[in-house]
Amino acid sequence: CLVGSEMCIRDRDKKLFTVISGCLLSGVVEAAQTTKPNVIIIYTDDHGTLDANCFGATDLCTPNIDAIAARGVRFTQFYAAPVSSASRACLLTGQYAKHAGLTGNAGWKGLPLGKETMAERMKANGYQTACIGKWHLGSWKEYTPNARGFDYFWGFLGGCIDSYSHFYYWGGPNMHDLWRNGQEIYEPGKFFTAETIKEVRGFIKNRNKEKPFFLYWAVNIPHYPLQPSEKWLEYYSKLPNPRRMYAAFVSTFDDYLGELRTFLTSQGLEENTILIFQSDNGHSTEVRTFGGGGYCGDYRGGKFSLFEGGIRVPAIVSWPGHFPEGEVRDQVAMNIDWFPTIAELCDLDTQGLKLDGKSLVSLIEGNTLETPHEVLYFDFEKQWAVRCGDWKLINNVIDVLPNDKNKVLEGLYLTNLRENPTESINLKDKYPEKVKELLLLRKEYEESLSGEKSK
Repeated sequence: CLVGSEMCIRDRDKKLFTVISGCLLSGVVEAAQTTKPNVIIIYTDDHGTLDANCFGATDLCTPNIDAIAARGVRFTQFYAAPVSSASRACLLTGQYAKHAGLTGNAGWKGLPLGKETMAERMKANGYQTACIGKWHLGSWKEYTPNARGFDYFWGFLGGCIDSYSHFYYWGGPNMHDLWRNGQEIYEPGKFFTAETIKEVRGFIKNRNKEKPFFLYWAVNIPHYPLQPSEKWLEYYSKLPNPRRMYAAFVSTFDDYLGELRTFLTSQGLEENTILIFQSDNGHSTEVRTFGGGGYCGDYRGGKFSLFEGGIRVPAIVSWPGHFPEGEVRDQVAMNIDWFPTIAELCDLDTQGLKLDGKSLVSLIEGNTLETPHEVLYFDFEKQWAVRCGDWKLINNVIDVLPNDKNKVLEGLYLTNLRENPTESINLKDKYPEKVKELLLLRKEYEESLSGEKSK
């Protein structure tokens, strides 16, 4: 009887354990299902339209960019503003540059105060937020990352720095520009991008594990000064300059991207982290980049230009286990779309948001073949452009040439990107009615902004 009693107790305990374990497991599964995903935006700097192997640059070695594309969705008609600050303003506000209030590069003042950023909205929805790398949206205290929704900031506030001294050397007096949460720090001799990946790992490791995180890793590569690793200079030794220097710098970044991917896997975060990869604008032809080096294929233009080479950028999104893998989307999209896309994926409260962007979730998942935009609007200083379907009308377009010998093509320039993707022919005289149609769209856009300001 005692033996039987012990067996009954064991059976009872076993069943109880099974029930409790089942409940606990169910709770874990439910928690896993309801946990919001982490988000990492990787924003490269002056990275050419086609400058990764997966985008068609056959002379580049970019295994980690290619791996993200292989595990995600790659865009072939993805747009941004043609310069750093305006592009970053569009990204973080989800608004066109003129609507965001920043159509050129920022100085001490930058993104207008009162413009809500993605970081602010994510923070309000329980996310821990960090900006690591390049800011370039204003250097005065009230414009800096910690004042615009980021819990943690490590990096530089201006447009560029030397990667080892962390000084800004171009225009005006030399200025040291390296900061952690509003405090100037000194790390002379340490390669900037290598330090950013250390900061990325530190932020992720030290975060509150009960909260999801949003990380904006704003890389300063391949922006000048071109300071690639010796390993890649040797690898590309047979490439002519300036392509050799540029290519070596892109591959230097790719190594650090590989470190991020390895780290996320080691932390068990790969399948609960959305990775977004994009360049801020097209490649530079400035004298500081030796007159070029970037690659945009047959597309005309580069950084500063509203021709395709200045605004069509490489872009990839990856979320293993959730998004399709190894697929391509040819539909038109823009960096203003990441804010509403992330809002949908992360189930953010969007009440009161004013966005020009459209969610890309259905397009990414392959549930729709429609482009989210009928019209796109661009502004950079005296240039503006309207794209509607395959047509694009540009005003005062800059034709970028090597070593800062750029020319302004004054007046209107009409292109059809299906018939003439090189934009080598101005079609304004051939299609005057199309010019009128696009001018009307531009007028309506400007009037909508004037109406908003008067409220």
